Amino acid sequence: MKMAGIDVHKKVLMVVVVDTSALQEKPARRRFVTLPSELQRFRIWLQEQGVEEAVMESTAQYWRSVWLELEPHMRLHLAQAFSNRAPRGRKHDFKDAERLVRRLIADELILSFVPNGEQRIWRSLTRMKVQLTRDRVRLQNQMECLLEEMRIKLSIVVSNLLGASGLRILHALAQGETDPKKLAELGDERLHCTEEQLVDALTGRVQPMHRGMLALQLQRLQLIDQQMAQLNHMIAQAMKSHQDAVIRLAEVPGLGVGFSATDHRRGRGAGQYILFGGGVDGLGGNMSWQRRKRGAEPKQSLRERQ
Repeated sequence: MKMAGIDVHKKVLMVVVVDTSALQEKPARRRFVTLPSELQRFRIWLQEQGVEEAVMESTAQYWRSVWLELEPHMRLHLAQAFSNRAPRGRKHDFKDAERLVRRLIADELILSFVPNGEQRIWRSLTRMKVQLTRDRVRLQNQMECLLEEMRIKLSIVVSNLLGASGLRILHALAQGETDPKKLAELGDERLHCTEEQLVDALTGRVQPMHRGMLALQLQRLQLIDQQMAQLNHMIAQAMKSHQDAVIRLAEVPGLGVGFSATDHRRGRGAGQYILFGGGVDGLGGNMSWQRRKRGAEPKQSLRERQ
């Protein structure tokens, strides 16, 4: 059997083809550019050589296009670069590619798991949503810092700075409202503070620079929320063909989305649900740790209430 070793770079591929039944023979070597047309020539050359299996190494994401080109035609392995280190002072790209094959045969490589195409789509979508969630938390911290510069202690009297009451007050501040009493009127009656405490917390010194920065941050927040809603829809559509499995998983205690079975009986499609261990549903509703422990349904998002 012939096996290919591929050392992947941004612009070039260093490829060797080794006959595993005659390891003493000199392997065939070729260098290819990573442009799409060259990748097709690279795949055809491997097929002409009779390659049935290939192992590649890449320290970045440049292996993806090579993997996608070869995936339908042969068995592939992705090796972690750390497990294919060369002896000190002996770095050579073709030697690295040949070493990949020899170490794979000797079972000395640490291989990375690469899921199938459908799972890779799910992974890309959910990872993007995780990154957007982190960006939202980072933005909230920046808003908190800006409010401190304004000497406004809104987060002391409002449990969620980016909740309904908090956002109404922040938008009013960005639009130029500075009267603490008028700002306090925007707070919800369910806030766990008195009106006097809310007025006191909103008494600060707001400069034009602060209002401009707050307006920009609120625009970024709106964009992040819109993108997260779009991602929720895209994830739901990607998993729609597995709706029966989604419903069964949603009923498993501990996943934080046991409410979906109830909503499914109400007529809501399973394609709308996305499973997250932290207790976030496919429509954007959040569930606190206490509510997950009780098995309660998550609070509705503002979008659902409307």
